[in-house]
Amino acid sequence: MDKMYCAQQISIPTELPNLLKNFTKAAIRTQPKDLLLWSAAYFSALSAGERLPVKDRLEMNVATQKTDTGLTPGLLKTLHKQLSLGETCSKEELQKKWKGLCLPVDQLETLLSLGSFSSDIDWMEFLALGCSALGGSLYTLPQTLMSSLKFACEILTEEEEGGAARIPFDTFVKLYTYLAQLDGDIPRDHIDNFLSSLQPQVNEENGAIKVSNF
Repeated sequence: MDKMYCAQQISIPTELPNLLKNFTKAAIRTQPKDLLLWSAAYFSALSAGERLPVKDRLEMNVATQKTDTGLTPGLLKTLHKQLSLGETCSKEELQKKWKGLCLPVDQLETLLSLGSFSSDIDWMEFLALGCSALGGSLYTLPQTLMSSLKFACEILTEEEEGGAARIPFDTFVKLYTYLAQLDGDIPRDHIDNFLSSLQPQVNEENGAIKVSNF
């Protein structure tokens, strides 16, 4: 290599300023607990052409629970964007993305244990459990079930921010049925009757459901 004698000899790629600007904005929006760990995940995803571990927007006052579990709606939505390309994802890939967002490993292990997941994970089932954690408990007690589904609608909706947070009713049925059956105390006929009671409103929404419907 030629010896460097002055700053003028250093060649700076033209795309570097814009790359660093985007990285800085992403870090401010995401507010990672471990900047170095998150940065490694960010540039690894960037180089591989994968979805970045970046929140859509800055979350304020996210630690509303009695104990800060680490998981927030914004982080769960980020995970969804990274891992929902197929119906399932591998346990290894989930662990990698979870770590890249600086989330606590013990919380992930609790979710995996509660769902009895193997090496291949049904992503929507894991998302449902994540929403249950946001709803105030990792165990889907009846009083937290609706709160969990509210989070699911807000995370999965394709509506503009501030919209009605609609999602396809088929998706809602899968999430509700999974959480209700996991709870173990909700009879099957109650599950069926509840879903049937929503059908008139679903018809008015052209096959979708929004939070105010349930």
